[in-house]
Formats: sequence, structure tokens, C-alpha cells
Amino acid sequence: MSSTVRQKLEETVMSWPGVTMGPHRFGGIEFNFEGKEIAHLHGDHHLDIPFSKSVRDELVAAGRALPHHIFPQSGWVTVYVHTERELADAIALMRMKYEHLVSKPS
Repeated sequence: MSSTVRQKLEETVMSWPGVTMGPHRFGGIEFNFEGKEIAHLHGDHHLDIPFSKSVRDELVAAGRALPHHIFPQSGWVTVYVHTERELADAIALMRMKYEHLVSKPS
């Protein structure tokens, strides 16, 4: 899959109410909801998403994500997106994080 991964992620996630996008401090782009990070994309294919450690463990055990590439013991997961299927899965994980943030009181 080409750099359209980035475009499709942007189009999809930016269609969700309250989501903003901007540069990420370590490069790439970051998606936020009310100042809280949903995920960030390095380049066109490397997505990092913050979860609790228990959710991270479930996602890794189910094969839906990998432990974070630099901080594997954290709650962060890394997802590499190269195919349409991986893109759909990545968007589902981002939606899961978004729904969690939306449901939390500010």
C-alpha cells in the first residue's frame, strides 16, 4: 500500500467529532481528542496508540497489535499498516481509543 494509508487515516479519523490533528513531537502526525492523544503516525505506515497495560496485553495476545517498538512494557502498542486489511484494523483500534476518550468525563 502506498502513502494513501496516511490520507485514509487522516480522512477517517478527522471525520470523528472533536478530533484534531497536528505534528507529533517525535515526528509524524498526531490525532487528539480534547487534548488527549488517540494515536500518532510516523511516516506512512507506523502507527502508535496508547492504551492501558491490560488492554495492550489483550490486543497483543489477540494478534491485533505489537508491543510498542521502543517501550514494550508500556501500555502503548505499535501497528504497521501496509494493506487494506491492516488499515481497517488500525482504524478500528483508533476508534476504540477514541470511544474510550469520548466516554471519559473531561
